[in-house]
Amino acid sequence: MREISTTIEIDAPAERVWEIITDFPAYPEWNPFVRSLEGELRLGGQLEATIQRPGKKAMRFRPRVVTLEPNRELRWEGHLLFPGLFDGEHTLVIERRGDDRVRLLHYELFRGLLVAPLLRLIGANTRRGFEEMNRALKERAERG
Repeated sequence: MREISTTIEIDAPAERVWEIITDFPAYPEWNPFVRSLEGELRLGGQLEATIQRPGKKAMRFRPRVVTLEPNRELRWEGHLLFPGLFDGEHTLVIERRGDDRVRLLHYELFRGLLVAPLLRLIGANTRRGFEEMNRALKERAERG
């Protein structure tokens, strides 16, 4: 198992950050990494995601929501072709740091037969995508 992990401090209430990350129709307006996210926001819900790593072509996949804790955590899990080949569990955790400040933990755990070779190819670029998304989320949340 491998992990790509990022964090960012955001001067906004947890509820505001949650509202932004769960407003899927607005993703194209602000999110440079997850260019679109559609589907049912419910535990077990099927999503349709389009991600675009910096400087790369967009990629579509169909993850399932595996954790949904309002104002706290959203996690989905997807697979490349079939489970066990290259699986990713994408997580956004909101940690309260007071009434109007949070820390966002944004990470992905990877498992499967192709993890080592694929992460050598896409790992650094994926981290940049996470960081760009974090900065855009911070800007949108702090703008109010």
